[in-house]
Amino acid sequence: MANIDDKIPAPMITPERAPAVQYSKSYVRYVIGILTVVYIFNFMDRQILSILMQPIKEEMQLSDTQLGFLSGVAFALFYATLGIPIARLADQYSRVNLITICLSIWSFMTVLSGMAANFWQLLAARIGVGIGEAGGSPSSHSLIADYVPVQNRATALGVFALGVPIGLMVGFQVGGWLDQNYGWRTAFLVAGVPGLLLAVILRFTVREPKRGHSQTQAQIVHVDQPSIKQVAQHMRSIRTFRLLCIACALQAFAGYGLIQWLPSFLSRSHQMSSGDIGFWLAMTIGVGGAIGSIGGGYFADRFSRRNIGWQLWLPAIGSLLGALLSFGVLLSDLQASVMVFVLLQSIAVNAYLGPGFAVTQTLSPVRMRAIASALLLFAINIIGLGLGPQVVGILSDQLNPAFGDDALRYAILSVCMAYFGAAAFFMVAGRVVRDDFSRAAVLEAA
Repeated sequence: MANIDDKIPAPMITPERAPAVQYSKSYVRYVIGILTVVYIFNFMDRQILSILMQPIKEEMQLSDTQLGFLSGVAFALFYATLGIPIARLADQYSRVNLITICLSIWSFMTVLSGMAANFWQLLAARIGVGIGEAGGSPSSHSLIADYVPVQNRATALGVFALGVPIGLMVGFQVGGWLDQNYGWRTAFLVAGVPGLLLAVILRFTVREPKRGHSQTQAQIVHVDQPSIKQVAQHMRSIRTFRLLCIACALQAFAGYGLIQWLPSFLSRSHQMSSGDIGFWLAMTIGVGGAIGSIGGGYFADRFSRRNIGWQLWLPAIGSLLGALLSFGVLLSDLQASVMVFVLLQSIAVNAYLGPGFAVTQTLSPVRMRAIASALLLFAINIIGLGLGPQVVGILSDQLNPAFGDDALRYAILSVCMAYFGAAAFFMVAGRVVRDDFSRAAVLEAA
């Protein structure tokens, strides 16, 4: 690692920590809370398309391959690639300002999605949503890491990760109800407008903390900011991070492949209305995902006090259970059984969110945290969000002549087998994480 560290601009260390602003526990909770609300809008505006794909397909006469591109590659390509340069800005400038700007952009583009007259206009609007959302998560992860010390970080990021299931819950419930009663265009409009108001609240109520505020060692004052290439080289040299990126990418490949197409599957194979789909998925994925996100972060922090490997072994167990439960989700004949399996699977597969991002923040030096998070999100979104829905769409079109509406069932199930691979990589990463945490602590203090 020495040859890589030599390329990183040398920090200047002050002998004593300068007096730092002390934030109350209630204020820190507020910051985590409002960032979680921003993340809820992030995921709701991103995922609301999934509950609306069937009516969009029927109105615009689109194929499943086109829908897969619209919900996967088109969004993920810009979301993932722009996340890295925006994260570099977050490591240099105000993260609060960046989140405010990004939130305003993706909310406005969500509104424009509801005004699209054809496939190409909707495609352009969804690309705009991806561009805006690219700067949200890395900046938020970095802020939370500066507000919350390492021993509680997985729990805090687990709370932040509630944005995923709650965003899905609100998107499914509101999107399904609005589509059934007012049409899919209204659903996009209602989803986008509140984010513009939230951007104003965020900007004037959240303060920018000093870099490394939660650290206990001497304050580090940086002469130069490492380049994206230098950060990428450093993070790539860490075994745990490499394994974590592969595990999370496989997890997301299966997860996005399932979640984007689950409403269409329930419509085609179980003849459920959009209102019923929205309600039941909100109750199962929303509640199950919330339990998994909070529980994953809490128990990872608790178990890792005895063995740090549990930060990644717990996600491994969740991935394994997710693979097994996906058979119940997709092969059950009764709607009630399907929903029970969806609830249980949502608990299992969301357990990786808090621990995964917490491990990344702990492995990365203070001046690299936003970019490190963006690198992990790049792997998650290029492989997971980009390819998961697209592969399901292609497989569904190919299997349609033989299976008809059930083609989507078997296409989704095939993609869900990636959960087994994710479990294997999480397990191996848990075996090496202790040594890599020790090296990261030495590097930060050196």
